[in-house]
Amino acid sequence: MAIKVTMPRLSDTMTEGTVATWLKKVGDKVSEGDILAEIETDKATMEFESFNEGTLLHIGIQAGETAPVDSLLAIIGKEGEDISALLAGGDAPAASSEASEPKADTPAAEAKTEAAAPAKAATELPKGVVVVTMPRLSDTMTEGTVATWLKKVGDTVAEGDILAEIETDKATMEFESFNAGTLLYIGIQEGNTAPVDSLLAIIGPAGTDISGVADNFTAGGAAPAPEASGPAAEEKAAPAAEKAPEAVAETSNGGRILASPLAKKIASDKGISLNQVKGSGENGRIVKSDIENFTPSAQAQTAASAPAAKQEASAPAAPKVFVPAGEVYTEEIKNSQMRKIIAKRLSESLFTAPHYNLVIEVSMDEAMGARAAINSVPDTKVSFNDMVIKACALALKKHPKINSTWKEDAIIINHHVNIGVAVAVEDGLVVPVLKFTDAMSLSQIGGSVRDLAGRAKNKKLGPQEMEGSTFTVSNLGMFGITEFNSIINQPNSAILSVGAIVEKPVVKNGQIVVGNTMMLSLACDHRTIDGATGAQFLQTLKQYIESPVTMLA
Repeated sequence: MAIKVTMPRLSDTMTEGTVATWLKKVGDKVSEGDILAEIETDKATMEFESFNEGTLLHIGIQAGETAPVDSLLAIIGKEGEDISALLAGGDAPAASSEASEPKADTPAAEAKTEAAAPAKAATELPKGVVVVTMPRLSDTMTEGTVATWLKKVGDTVAEGDILAEIETDKATMEFESFNAGTLLYIGIQEGNTAPVDSLLAIIGPAGTDISGVADNFTAGGAAPAPEASGPAAEEKAAPAAEKAPEAVAETSNGGRILASPLAKKIASDKGISLNQVKGSGENGRIVKSDIENFTPSAQAQTAASAPAAKQEASAPAAPKVFVPAGEVYTEEIKNSQMRKIIAKRLSESLFTAPHYNLVIEVSMDEAMGARAAINSVPDTKVSFNDMVIKACALALKKHPKINSTWKEDAIIINHHVNIGVAVAVEDGLVVPVLKFTDAMSLSQIGGSVRDLAGRAKNKKLGPQEMEGSTFTVSNLGMFGITEFNSIINQPNSAILSVGAIVEKPVVKNGQIVVGNTMMLSLACDHRTIDGATGAQFLQTLKQYIESPVTMLA
């Protein structure tokens, strides 16, 4: 069945996009993961990949044209499939036979009209009401998790207010409202995950009845049923009242503790009493982080043990159980969106790209002297990693085949150099990108890397800052790792692994002396880079690093 592909929202502020280039044409075969087009957003030009496979049957926005987000971008389906209904705006061909339609003055026609009226009313949005869907905050995002709601139902929302923090496959990002009004409905609760374009919230004038909107949007009842009044409403309210303890817990003195459903579940799994936890959320509400960071106090432990001690005194002592050494203990940690995407992307890279590794050892004596001289200048600080990145950028200009991307029908040579720098964060790994690295000085590279790495660890990077790399550098030298091999960060064709600087005996001019060396390992995609090409790149890189003054020439 043919599938509509719409103009994606590739940044949180994007309202329209321009198709810079189509990389597929009508009639071409499309596989999942193929780059369909390059789309210019309000912040950058980004590659847009297909999440479907089939034949490209229609292009709705030509190269150079601009259209709003969610406009018809393309249609993908089976070769020769009839897509006239989709082009007309429907999902299936419309019936055209007049004989099948009852005449206007017949009872059947009147009944059909009456049945259609409420259906039409349900599909129309009340005046001023806006449906907010789960945004696509990166070009690889297919689903998102609501980490925190910063507004609650009934709150007034102004344009630009932060509605929620959403965890994507790459970072936790603030999602701002593009509309003003009152938050009438929340469709995805904290801690829950939903696909892109799912019902996230509804905003509109205060007091507007939007129960039918939620039902109609989910088209199958994922949203709660509309509210009713009278006896029927009281009957429906009874099961809801039974569910209330999921978010509100009773204290021992009859008071109530506000807690999110996710916090309740985690507390139950860990055997933590909510009475002992202090909430950091709004109105003292207990949230996920409060449970995860909770440490039982000595008083609580004593209080908890008192009834047990009393019970033990009145009961016969239980026999001691011998626990053998090496008792198995496991802990289950739910995979974050970032971890899921890392697993998916790296598996795809390793099993689709034929990897091979080239290793070279470089002398760091001259680099160490040059770095010390550069850092002696006031307000200037560069690292060895900055020097490696600069050397890579210059070497890539001399060996553009390393700076390439594999396509089924062509190899794309990138004549711009955008180097991704792998940064370890709490939940995994992100790769912020230094755009046009070859045009940057060492101090500019150093400042940019520190800024990007800092914001990456605080999950404050924008999607446009993690897209468009043409080559990647991964450095574990600061952890004492002398040599390792990385998995290629596709669509790059290569990644450089940088080890630690080691002081050891080396031979210079026939004499054994103390020297400082570093191991570099280049992982290459054999589809685009032959062994000799990779070796020549490493030779040029070695020259730049061993003689840093040549990077200034």
